[in-house]
Amino acid sequence: MTISDTFTIGGDLEVRRLGYGAMRITGPGVWGDPPDPEASKRLLRRVVEAGVNLIDTADSYGPEVSERLIAEALHPYPEDLVIATKGGLTRSGPGQWGCDCSPERLKRCCEDSLRRLKLDRIDVYQLHAVDPNVPLEDSVGALAELQAEGRIRHAAICNVTVEELRRARAIIPMVSVQNRYNLADRESEDVLEACEREGLGFMPWFPLATGDLAKPGGPLDEVAHRHGATPAQVALAWLLHHSPEMLPIPGTNSVEHFEENLGAARLELSEEDLETLEAG
Repeated sequence: MTISDTFTIGGDLEVRRLGYGAMRITGPGVWGDPPDPEASKRLLRRVVEAGVNLIDTADSYGPEVSERLIAEALHPYPEDLVIATKGGLTRSGPGQWGCDCSPERLKRCCEDSLRRLKLDRIDVYQLHAVDPNVPLEDSVGALAELQAEGRIRHAAICNVTVEELRRARAIIPMVSVQNRYNLADRESEDVLEACEREGLGFMPWFPLATGDLAKPGGPLDEVAHRHGATPAQVALAWLLHHSPEMLPIPGTNSVEHFEENLGAARLELSEEDLETLEAG
């Protein structure tokens, strides 16, 4: 598995499978500016220099901060860079998350993201969550209208069940799903399988949560020692091996940690490694 391994989102956006999640280039609690905005911008430029061409963000990261820093660091963008952003969540303070996926608000969120990112069209626009107070069909219908208006190229969805994904896809084609998923938490395995059947990208959020698996003597620790790698690298490599539709987007605000994560794409896991990890 190398960083040159790619996946084509929506049939026309070829990305390297190990992307970058830009949630952490914000302040504590995903709120406000980071302690050193210039360092965050240097990191973003390093991401692109390293060949990563999928950056995932959201209007709620900061809020607004992540998108703004991406534009300040990278605009005008490289031709092959795919920026996937999201709308629908609300923020009232550090660590506080709400939801408003009404059609009117989603359209406003998209327009604001276009302005902050300095784009005429967003490559992948994701519904950040299913709002319990708004019919899913209404929220997805807003994305369909945005696509018809040329404001977004492709639509995607986050934090869904298989049934919710089916309902969304009945209204507009979806190109990817973003759900919580990692080696220790595979509750969305059925959603991943649905993505595999339909050729949709699957972006696992919280990809490095490993829990007890990374403890000394645990399966991650064992496989990491075999390869002279870190448990985090093995956890990401497992995701890449687990499914060809998998598009991990680990986030960090450290160039050192980014370089470490990038090493996971070069890690070849054996069948024995995979059995050890999946039995853990």
